[in-house]
Amino acid sequence: MNTKYIDLINQTFDFPQEEFKVDTAKNLHFHDIDTMKLVEEYGTPLKFTYLPKISENIQKAKEMFAKSMRKHKYKGKYNYCYCTKSSHFKHILDEALKNDIHIETSSAFDINIVESLKKDGKISDRTFVLCNGFKREEYVKNIQSLINSGHKNCIPIIDNYEEIGLLTEGLRKKINIGIRIASEEEPKFEFYTSRLGIGYKNIVDFYRREIKENSKVSLKMLHFFINTGIKDNAYYWNELNKCLKVYISLKRICPSLDSLNIGGGFPIKNSLAFDYDYEYMIDEIISQIKLACEEAEVQVPHIFTEFGSYTVGESGGAIYKVLYQKKQNDREKWNMINSSFITTLPDSWAINKRFVLLPLNRWNDNYERVLLGGLTCDSDDYYNSDQHINAIYLPTYKEDKPLYIGFFNTGAYQESLGGYGGLQHCLIPQPQHIIISKNSENKLEYKVFKEKQTANDFLKILGYE
Repeated sequence: MNTKYIDLINQTFDFPQEEFKVDTAKNLHFHDIDTMKLVEEYGTPLKFTYLPKISENIQKAKEMFAKSMRKHKYKGKYNYCYCTKSSHFKHILDEALKNDIHIETSSAFDINIVESLKKDGKISDRTFVLCNGFKREEYVKNIQSLINSGHKNCIPIIDNYEEIGLLTEGLRKKINIGIRIASEEEPKFEFYTSRLGIGYKNIVDFYRREIKENSKVSLKMLHFFINTGIKDNAYYWNELNKCLKVYISLKRICPSLDSLNIGGGFPIKNSLAFDYDYEYMIDEIISQIKLACEEAEVQVPHIFTEFGSYTVGESGGAIYKVLYQKKQNDREKWNMINSSFITTLPDSWAINKRFVLLPLNRWNDNYERVLLGGLTCDSDDYYNSDQHINAIYLPTYKEDKPLYIGFFNTGAYQESLGGYGGLQHCLIPQPQHIIISKNSENKLEYKVFKEKQTANDFLKILGYE
């Protein structure tokens, strides 16, 4: 009778998978990482970043775009940008920038990071820096400083009607700019049009009124962003089609326009049942852009993407120990973890986001349905379902056989949203954070990035010391 956890996984999914496998001791391996050895060495709770996955995903995307452009004889270039808001950490940027990529920023302090990267020789004046977001005084000044210092490929993306005047007021040279389209949101959204950018119907008039005769700016890029990401559905293709109509209308009256930023990211794996055809989507996007431009008899644009979660999301993981099981009624079993979901995986609490959840050990034991509870005294500090099913199944809790669980592909946004290194809800400490890389001999190397927070860390922030 197949009642063991490994039987459940084998019957439900195609397993093992590229990044997940189980060894002879029935312990989980994630890529090249023996997760139980990681626990034995560093304890729990634990956060880790597996840097090689960042370069792997970047190279995969670049190769797929190159392949599609060759297939369709597409004459534009492709530029991969990383949107830093997904994770600003230096080790993330250092790894990503090994792959000849560019940067998208969203706030004033991003520019300080850019300047630090330039100082370290990680990027050059020719690295594209696309400056998105609603720009106020400090952000504007930092962009101006970057351009005045000689950065040739800084392109502010205009978000509202005021920004051209604000940006050009202190500049000594003509600059390239982009315009962000305010896309229409999916029907399920609470509002109809994105608050970011300028509406489809207003962009051509805005160009004629503010840009065409303006000697201080040159329109270089049209920026198209879909909040829900690049998906094979009628909504995405309809919005892309509207974007292409705007691009063609602008291109006919604006020779300097030569780039299209198809913002909106690729999804990342959130379940063992995850299925997304990246190659098909890229090929279809390139095909539709080329077809629309050929029919309109305008030159195809250079393509920019700005992938955040896709770049860094699948590099991250969080590991916890099940401390205790509480049976609150006849049906519900609560496995209590030694940390908090609200503080360490805030998206699971705030937007009900689901990550790949797997036990690290005891795959040969029987399984049970459980709920997972965090340590805070907050009723919302729980995790109750996997992406593919409205339930969680884990090896049966046994007091004398510790159970460890891992959440994988957590590398995007969670640290910044959780207030990394700062105050945490109910003063639950930030876990120890490990960076995992590979050396020249392709062997794993481990480095402690941050130790677990202490009481003194909190007391200092709160003003008690």
